[in-house]
Amino acid sequence: MLVGTFCLTTMVVIVRNLSDDLHPFEIAFFRCSLGLLMLLPILLRNGVKSMHTKNIGSMALRSAFHTGGMLFYFMALTLMPLAELSSLTFLAPLVITVLAVLLLGEKLGIRRIVSLFVGFSGALIILRPGFEVIGTGALYALGSVFSWAGAVIIIKHLSRSNSSVTITIYGLFFLSLFTFIPALFVWSWPTLDQYFWLFVLAAVGTVGQLLFTESMKVADVTLVMPFDFAKLIYASLFGFFIFSEVPSFWTFVGGGVIFASSTYVAYRERQTNNVGSNPVKNPE
Repeated sequence: MLVGTFCLTTMVVIVRNLSDDLHPFEIAFFRCSLGLLMLLPILLRNGVKSMHTKNIGSMALRSAFHTGGMLFYFMALTLMPLAELSSLTFLAPLVITVLAVLLLGEKLGIRRIVSLFVGFSGALIILRPGFEVIGTGALYALGSVFSWAGAVIIIKHLSRSNSSVTITIYGLFFLSLFTFIPALFVWSWPTLDQYFWLFVLAAVGTVGQLLFTESMKVADVTLVMPFDFAKLIYASLFGFFIFSEVPSFWTFVGGGVIFASSTYVAYRERQTNNVGSNPVKNPE
């Protein structure tokens, strides 16, 4: 999850740069279609078994949610600083956790509850609701949060019977179809330089998506989602060094709270696993 979020934040930086000349809808299409081409070698190596699934409808539904989340997010990206946008997306883990408990039957222990709510409190420290007027960019970001939450829940459901590669390939296939239509209305041919950065964007985005999906497969949503908060630190650093966006004092305070909560739950989870695997040496 930590490496995946770094890749996805890098993708966001490239989108921000390209959006000066290309519409976010077109960037979204190239991100998906080029990402799909990059996975073809894996598909050819594994054969048609990589495409075998009994959940084609869920694959399409997941991509519908993902398409809405991506388009909303790319639009918000053109209107907001990176750190502020990342902080708003931290609403997603809370929404995802509630949906995971209600729809997937995952159990929510006290440490995970505390970690999620402390992390969410860190996001509120950054946002300081009531002090700022919610603009169009923030509304796009909120739309992205709820769309993305729906996609993550379906990913977790699909990961129980499908590989990460299968989920990612089908996801990019449907995403390419779903983003092509809105891209047609704002189409302009990229330059050679823009094609290069679109390729890099697709590469880091695809790797990040694979890693994110794999994290959903090997662990509960409620455990790995707190580490999605690392995007705030990445976004703050990129925003400062590339776009000269100086994060506020509250961004660092909230970021510290978020990382403390994520680190604590990871440490306690490891302690619990050690106890279960070696009860003699760990009698507690």
